[in-house]
Amino acid sequence: MPTAAAQYRLPFSRVQLLHQRLADPLRWRSPQRIFVDSMADLFHPDVPLEFLHGVFRTMEAANWHIFQVLTKRPERMADYAKARYGQPGTVPAHIWLGTSVEDSRVLERVEALREATASVRFLSCEPLIGPLEPLDLSGIHWVIAGGESGPRYRPLDLNWVRQLRDKCVAAGVAFFFKQVGGRTPKAGGRELDGRTWNDFPELDEPNLNLAPTSRLRIKGVLHDLGPDGMIRREDEMEDRIGAR
Repeated sequence: MPTAAAQYRLPFSRVQLLHQRLADPLRWRSPQRIFVDSMADLFHPDVPLEFLHGVFRTMEAANWHIFQVLTKRPERMADYAKARYGQPGTVPAHIWLGTSVEDSRVLERVEALREATASVRFLSCEPLIGPLEPLDLSGIHWVIAGGESGPRYRPLDLNWVRQLRDKCVAAGVAFFFKQVGGRTPKAGGRELDGRTWNDFPELDEPNLNLAPTSRLRIKGVLHDLGPDGMIRREDEMEDRIGAR
């Protein structure tokens, strides 16, 4: 891919730390929903604590955005959130934490996600490749579902989606159906039983009045930070949870 960005020329199995991109959300002045690290997993074991600190500093500072953090390693994410914000402590409301749940074989991820004290905890059931009948939605605020797409896609059984939708409706959980899937993302459309499902969690608007309490230069860029003492807490985290 000679015209692709440099990071896409390397294998996707290789973890890359793009320090030069950390300040990007601070330059985007209009509020946005930002899917953090959409092509990777922020809580991969090869991502060091120092880099996680940089990501969270930026998210805390850019509090006019909503950040959606999705991982297949919710245990590490919950441990990090507890260590960063205290026990019990609450992740800032504009930072949403989620985990991937493709079928019932990985339901333990939901239990691990519940350990993170976030204002919005969400599940990404995409690609949905099996039923989620035993799923407990306690403590979950949003569910995204969708079928797989691509030349080797596994067909989606809409009954799996109906079951998930009905669970959300009964529990008062926002439900978003992204796609049926197929050879292309748009091949099967987005409707389920004659309508689209585009629900988001109900919450207050992001804080548009940035009022930082401190500033820090990271890789040559000034960042607005959150509560005083966060840097000290980051130092303590090295001993509490290590680099795992």
